[in-house]
Amino acid sequence: MTNATKAEFSKADKARKKSANWRYIKQHKSLYLMILVPIIFTLIWNYWPMYGVIIAFKDYSPALGILGSPWVGFKYFMRFFKSYFFGNIIWNTLRVSIYSLLISIPLPIILALMFNEIRVKWLKSAVQTISYIPNFISVVIIVGMVNFFFGTQNGVINNVVTMLGGKAIDFLGSPGAFPNLYVWSGIWQGVGWGTLIYTAAMSGIPQDQYEAAYLEGATRFQCIRHITIPAIMPTIVISAILATGGIMAVGFDKAFLMQNASNLSASEVLSTYVYKVGLVNGEYSFSAAVGLFNNVINFIFLWVVNKFAQRVGDTSLW
Repeated sequence: MTNATKAEFSKADKARKKSANWRYIKQHKSLYLMILVPIIFTLIWNYWPMYGVIIAFKDYSPALGILGSPWVGFKYFMRFFKSYFFGNIIWNTLRVSIYSLLISIPLPIILALMFNEIRVKWLKSAVQTISYIPNFISVVIIVGMVNFFFGTQNGVINNVVTMLGGKAIDFLGSPGAFPNLYVWSGIWQGVGWGTLIYTAAMSGIPQDQYEAAYLEGATRFQCIRHITIPAIMPTIVISAILATGGIMAVGFDKAFLMQNASNLSASEVLSTYVYKVGLVNGEYSFSAAVGLFNNVINFIFLWVVNKFAQRVGDTSLW
């Protein structure tokens, strides 16, 4: 067969595949129309706003617009790196994030394993429901509860301390107490909800594996170690990778609400700093540069952890 003949066969084959693809699309056009709406929504609200990132490299002025504002290169990035607050803000953000990750990754797994070992169905459902409820409480209410329990003047804990003859402790104004209050109040709020994905993964484990293990004399702890944990390990790895990808993304609303003049040295994180510089002071280019730096660092962490997961095991995001 000559090269010309091979080329003709290749073109004909491509034409047949293209025709078959169009026939398939026409047959399932209703399904494609259904996914068209979320695709358009994602493009408009998630990708189109990324166009505004270029103001990080411009001296943006609302009067001139994004395209009309002059380019300044990495001016605002260098300003942030050389600022007096740079080291403190990065340290505060990393300290709270890593502290939260170290607690929030294993605790839902442990709690889900405990739920899975409850054999009474109504008790299991009741305990799970109770653990989920705090997730539906708003952050404002959570911060109000923190103030209610740890307030200096009328806080429950300080009232008990003073009743016993002690001196009131300024928990809310203490820089050292801020990370603990921030992280553990978040753990209380979200640990129950975080068990959902692991509970769902455990429900897919064949029960005959447990029955065979019990017949061989295995204990519950051995079943958890050799059956349950290996079965949910891919879910654990994916959840850990996704959580690590947001290591620099400390929640703005909660940090801002818990922030005061006394604990500012520990509570000023990247998200609150961007808000104050960008919206309060009107330095849009500078705040965009800080926000872009934050996202780039998050992506680097995500890529590194994903590569590590690929090297160690078979589970990864891509």
